[in-house]
Amino acid sequence: MTVIKWRTSKNGSARSDEHPSARRSADTSRRRRTRTGRGGAPLLALLVGALLAGCVGCSTAGSGGPGDSGGSGRDEVRQPPVDAAFDYQLGGPYAPPSKVRAVSRDRTADPAPGRYNICYVNAFQAQPGKAAARWWQREHSTLLLRDEEGHEVVDEDWQEPLLDISTEKKRAALAEIVGKWIDGCAEAGFDAVEPDNLDSYERSDGLLTTGDAAAFARLLARRAHSEGLAIAQKNTTDLLDHRERIGFDFAVTEECARYKECPDFVSAYDGKVFDIEYVTKDFDTACQTWGKELSVTLRDRDVRPAGEDGYVYRHC
Repeated sequence: MTVIKWRTSKNGSARSDEHPSARRSADTSRRRRTRTGRGGAPLLALLVGALLAGCVGCSTAGSGGPGDSGGSGRDEVRQPPVDAAFDYQLGGPYAPPSKVRAVSRDRTADPAPGRYNICYVNAFQAQPGKAAARWWQREHSTLLLRDEEGHEVVDEDWQEPLLDISTEKKRAALAEIVGKWIDGCAEAGFDAVEPDNLDSYERSDGLLTTGDAAAFARLLARRAHSEGLAIAQKNTTDLLDHRERIGFDFAVTEECARYKECPDFVSAYDGKVFDIEYVTKDFDTACQTWGKELSVTLRDRDVRPAGEDGYVYRHC
């Protein structure tokens, strides 16, 4: 029987994840990604199919093989609109406000017709909950990160075991698993993919490095580009200098105004940045300072669907 040793991250940082609807509660004390009760199915659920005809301008799969800077096919992917109104719908899909041109939804949801659709994938950690942990323990136990005593290293904030991206062999094995999810995003008609927990090394007790994260992200970028999908860098300024080598096309950030990171992302991605703020004063600051250079959205920390109590949505 596997013993799981739950531990907190070294620096107390937080992040987002692949979700199940309202599976999480917000913790406002966290460094970042302090929100999401995400909608969607557990890890064992089958991907929800979607009709390509339901999404105007969706990407088509590419056929190129791996290559430098995220693999061949990068030039053919559909890039996101710059400074477009954006909606972050990880808590469950709903009809976007009329002015919204880009939407991020969980990989188990259908794309939003007529919008630029970003597919959320929890790529560097397991999903929250015991069922997901048991699935990894049963199917891919050797791909979970473990400490010297053999205990799983877990992000206690979300109760998600970290995936072991510390070696080339394990990264390749994980890329096949996550790659199938990315394939599913393309088949469903999404335009781009948003792999979350790029900064899992911050919660690894020193067992993972930025180099590990960059190497694994590059494999995911190759897979995305080969399927005709653009790929987003999710948070962490640590890897901005590696964005070209990895193959990132744009960025999805959380609270870049709160943590004074907006200038770094704007400079790196020439305005192709979707920022989500969760505090009104941070949103106001972002709009006043950066509203003309990136897309800024205010959401409630649980990213609830429209119509639910506590739902918040604003755009500059």
